[in-house]
Amino acid sequence: MYFEVMYQRLFFICVLLLALLPLGGCGTQTLLSNVSVSQPVLQPSGAGEHVNISYQVGQPADVWVYLQNAQGTRYTLRNGDQRVASSDPYSLQFDGTAPTDDPSFVRKLLPSGEYKVVIEAKNAAGQTAQQQSSLRIIGSDVQPPQIENLTVYPQTISPNADGIDDLAEITYQLPVTATVNLSISGPKGANQPHVVPVVSDYQAAPVPQRHVWDGKDTNGTVLPDGVYTYTLRAQDRYGTIVQKQGTITLQGGGEPEATITFVYMAPQQLMLGDVLTVTMRVKNTGKVPIRTYGPPSGYEYSTREVFSSIENGQYDAKSGGFWRIGVDWDANSGGARRYPFRWAITPRPPDQWKIPNKEDVLMPGEEAEIIGRIRVDQQETKMYFYAGLIWDGVGFRQDRIGRTLIKVGF
Repeated sequence: MYFEVMYQRLFFICVLLLALLPLGGCGTQTLLSNVSVSQPVLQPSGAGEHVNISYQVGQPADVWVYLQNAQGTRYTLRNGDQRVASSDPYSLQFDGTAPTDDPSFVRKLLPSGEYKVVIEAKNAAGQTAQQQSSLRIIGSDVQPPQIENLTVYPQTISPNADGIDDLAEITYQLPVTATVNLSISGPKGANQPHVVPVVSDYQAAPVPQRHVWDGKDTNGTVLPDGVYTYTLRAQDRYGTIVQKQGTITLQGGGEPEATITFVYMAPQQLMLGDVLTVTMRVKNTGKVPIRTYGPPSGYEYSTREVFSSIENGQYDAKSGGFWRIGVDWDANSGGARRYPFRWAITPRPPDQWKIPNKEDVLMPGEEAEIIGRIRVDQQETKMYFYAGLIWDGVGFRQDRIGRTLIKVGF
């Protein structure tokens, strides 16, 4: 009997406590409360000045925060953001800038003047609440960082390392110093990033600026052909952000690739002054054309010559984009004289080249046989000759291929 009475009393106390709980939580059930601005005046100078706008939400709600000037113009800072009920206040930093509907202005410094800071909340039942505070902004009428004279050339690039339209040059000028970001975006895909940063947090002075894009991602891989969008964004020290966009087309892009498939040297015993004949085959194993230039197959060198000294220097190494096949030997002095004997990689005679007698292209999948002739005037009894694939201005893509001992008699 005693325990039954005690049980009844405990049950009554629990029910009473449960009934009182909602009353104790009444303060947190208010939809919107405690709206405040940390200080009444904001005077931006570019040194990071800001005010804190805080508010408290007692129920799950969508929240709008905006400033409104005397003419009724609104500048939205939060647009229907979802908030959960919390006993801790929400707070946002306001630096004097707000987003805009102008695609050229991502954020804009608000003009000097008197503003109402308005916060609105709406719960799931459709009930709304609004509270306001006041803020004065002074000294904020400054020139924004407009992007002027923006030019992209060429609009279509072919990043295939042939030295022709491999890069897009982006030039512009700003009226004030600003932090610049330049990014490239394309269609989302499994094998390519959606956004490629080209320039990040670059401090651009109010002078002509220039950046280049090579059609590659951050890993140095050429992106697939297609139309890409560039976004140039500039932010001044006040927080104003301006941007401009345009397109760059990638066409015929890819990494060049070639392979020596055959090397044979004869005769392997000769007398001083005789001619060594080197037969070589090269195949374009990539997906883009390879540019090449002379001397043509069949040209005869002396071991006293180098490619840059013949024909009045017309076969001297050109800047990147051109490929040739060359021959060297072990005892050569090396350095700048590596592969002193070089020939064009093409199956066609010079008068049938893409630019007759000047340069030709080896197309993807095409193979060329090159005959190189070298008159041996070097007084060495044993010479180890070999072939290599040269990419001018870049390096040797294949080195010391088909190394062969040639015995020389005097």
